[in-house]
Amino acid sequence: MKTEYDVIILGSGAGGMTAASVAAAEGLSVILIEKSQLVGGTTAVSGGMVWIPANSKMAEAGMPDTTEQARLYLKHTVRDSFNENLRSVFLANGNKAITYLEKRTSVRLRPVKVYPDYYPDLPGATTGGRVLEPVPFDGRVLGEHFQLLRWPLSEFMLFGGMMIDRADIPHFRKVGRSLRSTAQVARLFARYGNERVFAKRGTTLYLGNALAGQLLHSLLVLNVELCLNTAVIRLIYDGVTVHGVSITNAAGGRDIRAKRGVVLATGGFSHRPEMRAKYLPKPAGSLSAACPSDTGDGIELATQVGGKVGDRNADNAFWVPVSRFKREDGSEGIFPHTVTDRAKPGVIAVNRCGLRFTNEAISYHEFVRAMFREHNDRPSIPAYLICDKRFLWKYGLGAVKPFSLSLRDHLKSGYLTRARTVRELAMTLEIQPESLEATIKRFNDDARAGIDHEFGRGGDAYQRYLGDMENRLNPCVAPIESAPFYSVALYPGDLGTAAGLVTDEHGRVLDDTNRPIRHLYACGNDMNSIMNGDYPGPGITLGPALTFAYLTGQHMRLES
Repeated sequence: MKTEYDVIILGSGAGGMTAASVAAAEGLSVILIEKSQLVGGTTAVSGGMVWIPANSKMAEAGMPDTTEQARLYLKHTVRDSFNENLRSVFLANGNKAITYLEKRTSVRLRPVKVYPDYYPDLPGATTGGRVLEPVPFDGRVLGEHFQLLRWPLSEFMLFGGMMIDRADIPHFRKVGRSLRSTAQVARLFARYGNERVFAKRGTTLYLGNALAGQLLHSLLVLNVELCLNTAVIRLIYDGVTVHGVSITNAAGGRDIRAKRGVVLATGGFSHRPEMRAKYLPKPAGSLSAACPSDTGDGIELATQVGGKVGDRNADNAFWVPVSRFKREDGSEGIFPHTVTDRAKPGVIAVNRCGLRFTNEAISYHEFVRAMFREHNDRPSIPAYLICDKRFLWKYGLGAVKPFSLSLRDHLKSGYLTRARTVRELAMTLEIQPESLEATIKRFNDDARAGIDHEFGRGGDAYQRYLGDMENRLNPCVAPIESAPFYSVALYPGDLGTAAGLVTDEHGRVLDDTNRPIRHLYACGNDMNSIMNGDYPGPGITLGPALTFAYLTGQHMRLES
């Protein structure tokens, strides 16, 4: 480790690794400092979706889009004009960032042709193409560095380490019923078996783990120095310019100087209790699906030298309902209920009064907002997902995977509740039995006709996309009637925090007078969300993260 670099990056999620890659590609000397022993941050355990409107890949796929349409959509989904200038910068530079990364780094993305914006009936929305996903990545090209890449959540892997592509999920559901699907699953198993000869898990990576792997490969190729297991205790600041950082690790403490800039990309404050208490509503609790090392370090470092935290967000976190369970090793697992179960036909969510309180198929962010609203009037934290035997077998429920031959561990731990009748389930959950029975009867009467009079479930393209198109009457609605019945408790959680450091169009951190602190930058979740805590579509964290990390890297090239 040298004592001076052009650029110092703090944090190894998508924002940090992108900023490091761009700076290095521009010929700057770069060190990336990560306080944990693994690279990838929350990106590595995420879905890896990247929202970039009007991207060139859409046009190539025959899916026209314009920045004007995207701006119109954001005007209807982001409720405050605050940060409108940064949203314009994002729209003007998102495609440039992706084009640059694919030309100068190992990042490779492809359009998801069908993935609607979260409010598909609002002006300017699209049903696909704005969302890009990483192409599958072969982790073997990382060599010995593959072991540095953070694993995906075990609950999203099969057989102890096998990742599968989203497109292959339907094949698993059709095993034994379709020759084509059975053959495809057999090929996947054979490939996984071969990979396990050489690694502790499968090396064919998808989703956020693929993106993190691509970025890690970029760092290695571009000779970015990695410094893991290292904490930054302060910024070196003279009142005008940030000149570097003071670090501590197993070798002791030392100062490292930066000639062009320090970039804060430590992932936000999802796991810092005092910051959650300050910025998040009390009912939010402490549960988060974000990387455990996201403890607000970058934000705290910046505020110590005058950096300002955004205070005008609609929400200060990106919400997701989560369930809690114990893993085999005794550790607590947090399962984010994003897209795998709530919208599928044959499940409902109820509060402690046994009443539905929202459309279960809406976005995870809006679902938790509904939990908060309902909890003001009736006890709704926790809420309960309720399904029957048929649903559990076909779709799973939270951490319970589809086609599970044994439910013993989940039942024994209390994660999953089972009962022979709806009344018995209600009594076990301490829900008013008559109310729950009436709720399910009302839902079932509608479901047999493929409708949902109460909340209109399945009523837009996004909801139907998350449902099951094989359920022809309504992809999101089916009766709950095949005993036994099951339930999992839901709590508010987050995928990351939206409140962060206020920055300018170059990613420079601003002080209370809205002046940039020289040579101090922020991106990713350390930067205040340009969506102001709203959540217009899949990938609205990673899209801006990559874009502003790119802009930050370009700006540092011009600094002196």
